[in-house]
Amino acid sequence: MKEKSAKKYEMDMCSGPLFGKILLFYIPLMLSGILQLLFNAADIVVVGRFVGSEALAAVGSTSSLINLLVNVFIGLSVGTNVLVARFFGAGKKEELSDMVHTAVTTSLVSGFVLIFLGLLLARPALLLMSTPENVIDQAVLYMSIYFVGMPATMAYNFGSAVLRAVGDTKRPLYYLLAAGIVNVALNLFFVIVCGMGVAGVAIATVISQVISALLVIRCLTLTDSDYRLNLRKLRIVPEKLWRMVQIGVPAGLQGALFSVSNVLIQSSVNSFGSVAMAGNTAASNIEGFVYTSMNSFHQTAISFTGQNYGARNYRRIGKILAVCQILVIAVGLLLGNAAYLLADHLLLLYSSDTQVIGYGTLRLGIICTTYCLCGMMDVMVGSLRGMGYSVMPMLVSLTGACLFRILWIYTVFREIPTLQCLYWSYPISWALTFLAHLLCFAIVYRKLLKTKA
Repeated sequence: MKEKSAKKYEMDMCSGPLFGKILLFYIPLMLSGILQLLFNAADIVVVGRFVGSEALAAVGSTSSLINLLVNVFIGLSVGTNVLVARFFGAGKKEELSDMVHTAVTTSLVSGFVLIFLGLLLARPALLLMSTPENVIDQAVLYMSIYFVGMPATMAYNFGSAVLRAVGDTKRPLYYLLAAGIVNVALNLFFVIVCGMGVAGVAIATVISQVISALLVIRCLTLTDSDYRLNLRKLRIVPEKLWRMVQIGVPAGLQGALFSVSNVLIQSSVNSFGSVAMAGNTAASNIEGFVYTSMNSFHQTAISFTGQNYGARNYRRIGKILAVCQILVIAVGLLLGNAAYLLADHLLLLYSSDTQVIGYGTLRLGIICTTYCLCGMMDVMVGSLRGMGYSVMPMLVSLTGACLFRILWIYTVFREIPTLQCLYWSYPISWALTFLAHLLCFAIVYRKLLKTKA
């Protein structure tokens, strides 16, 4: 019965029509990403509506810094996804088992390392970001509590990466739904009933992360499939860890490098004051839903490409990229422009302050209307990573996006110190980086087809 149940959630990505399978894989994945965003959105909405704009700015100002500290470790879960998909597609059962146990053990170790880093670096890093005095204490408190839940966050991300690699995006969605309901309920209780402010929303987030992690670990331990997790056999297989590091660390560094540029942009936004910070925070949170909807195609490309690479179905990889690009452009244009057109109504959920809404609308008008470029860029990265190339997209992203944005801040923005000028660095960097990734894929793919021939 367990075997039949597990097979029901798995997906053969190496045969059959691609369009339908990609959508079946993508939709639960997208909804899972949106639920994860709702954790943070619930924090922001509750503090914005029931505590005040300073609390809203405090919670929002931590997001880029949290991403900077976490992304290197989250990148290892990308390595997990690629390798599990490859071993699963190739039918290598023993290597698949070693990979799963190495991944889960690594996730727990990473989580405890992040607790230490978060507690140690929160205040110094926020000071470097020029966080205003009326905001910083609450921001440090939020980060300190948030990082206590890092082992659970890492366990969920690595565990769900294993499930995604075998085609299962439904069960992670169910687990996040349960955790999300708990998160919203506890947010309201801790803030409105208990009056705990930013500490309340941070504690609620940690509890919800623990719930989602326990559910995904339970799933892996109860399955009878080849990716079954035995908690008594948790270990790190050095060779598997090294392969995971080869793919995952460059992916994580790429995320961290993006976060560095975003931290600098957040620091520039901070110079406009707490009201601009609040508007930027609300708009960024709305953008997050559009981004997650597009980025799910990046993760889809990784899993589909990984399985077909393992099965040596190289020509199918090009078809996967084409389908994912068509879909991500459609989703990016539809949702991005809808977010801008509904900006006044959406921003009102976060704050009733007209200045905050004005700043938020300014950001959405530039970024959301061009957001499909970001999705196109990410899908290219997903295809390259699925084939095992991780250093190449990291270097391209370092040059085309991160370095470009940093140079923009210290040159163009210095000459035209407006928020509009600052925000335009995003779409220009996405377009340049997409073109560079496209060239890299063309070279790699041609080489791959020649190798098989």
